[in-house]
Amino acid sequence: MALINLIIKIISSISAGFTYIYEYRVIYKIVGLFTTRRFKPAKNLHKYAVLIAARNEACVIGNLIDSIRNQDYPSELVDIFVCADNCTDDTAEVARRHGAICYSRNNEKKRTKGYALKYLIEQIKNDYGIETYDGYFVFDADNLLKNDYISRMNDSFDAGEKIVTSYRNSKNFDSNWIAASYSLHWLRTIRFEHRARSFFRLATRIQGTGFLFANELIRDGWKYVTLTEDRAFSADAVVKGYPISYNNDAIFYDEQPTDIKTAMRQRIRWQKGHIQAFFQSGPKLFIHSFGIHKPKVAIMSFDMFTTIFSREIFSILCHALILLLKLISFAVAGKIVTAPVSNTTVSFFEILLMVAPFFGNMLAALYVFVAENKRIIKIKWYKKLWYCITFPLFDIMSGIATAIAFVTRVEWKPIPHNESIKIEDIK
Repeated sequence: MALINLIIKIISSISAGFTYIYEYRVIYKIVGLFTTRRFKPAKNLHKYAVLIAARNEACVIGNLIDSIRNQDYPSELVDIFVCADNCTDDTAEVARRHGAICYSRNNEKKRTKGYALKYLIEQIKNDYGIETYDGYFVFDADNLLKNDYISRMNDSFDAGEKIVTSYRNSKNFDSNWIAASYSLHWLRTIRFEHRARSFFRLATRIQGTGFLFANELIRDGWKYVTLTEDRAFSADAVVKGYPISYNNDAIFYDEQPTDIKTAMRQRIRWQKGHIQAFFQSGPKLFIHSFGIHKPKVAIMSFDMFTTIFSREIFSILCHALILLLKLISFAVAGKIVTAPVSNTTVSFFEILLMVAPFFGNMLAALYVFVAENKRIIKIKWYKKLWYCITFPLFDIMSGIATAIAFVTRVEWKPIPHNESIKIEDIK
């Protein structure tokens, strides 16, 4: 019984103390408040391919292609490729009508965005050659690009960066609290992670869309076909020693979900994909974290390991193990083992620690609204207050989604996009 009690104490201490590993990220938050990496105007114009995986996106894909065609970057240096993936509408026809090169794919057994990108890159390799393009952009069909987006990303690419992500704004920030929560989440990540990591020349993370990578990363094809190909791509890139930079001046717009059912379905898929990415790349990242002879790679590996490691699942497993040990103690001795308690009174400080994350997220939302005021759409003050109050629910949804993803089989399903907004409509 004493041994079981000791093990329970050790597991409880590890579970409680594990969160302190992440405290180094306060440096990112401080640096991101004041600065990020800036890029000088490019001396060279590079040739790019734009990759778009689309499933039944006829409503929005034309506006994306138009925003790419209307860039201030030379159009002859940008080719747009669309994979109309398992479409039952006229996505392919709309894409071709707006000037894209479109390939149609039909395979219901392999439905993730990663499979669509894999197929699209295979066609480009066969018909054009991977080396034809210096770099490759990835966008979702609902995105829109500010007219200098490619020029600003070219600044980063010409500076020698091999992987670059960009500023993710929202088309429908003010639709409701769900869309606002997503929008705040993207901007919080920019402020708390991307800006500082780019400043320190480390590796931030790719988040689904709005990024650029050099052709050398896909010379052997696209290998990332899990539920979250972005997380797998980011982790694998760091394993190979690639930094992932961020350009604060390259702005694109994204459509956010507006209903609970769609949001939860997406969050569960994300969490399942994060679990898959951890098992694929986590061990390598952990090993590389001890690479003292390559300190920068070691730092990036440790940083990415903590990113793809699920604290929620770790906590669930620790609590499950403690419960199992208590059941064993009951089976052996006929009573549940409990750790001695010296004081059962809950202090004000302990209550404060329990509610701190909730108020911390509210303050994070308020900070984002203040810091990014000039870039987001105009929103009435009382709506901003409401969005700050409801923002903590976004992370609560994430915890629930993680628990569901851990114990269920998750299939990829498309997220509908219905906001037929043009880049000219965004003020």
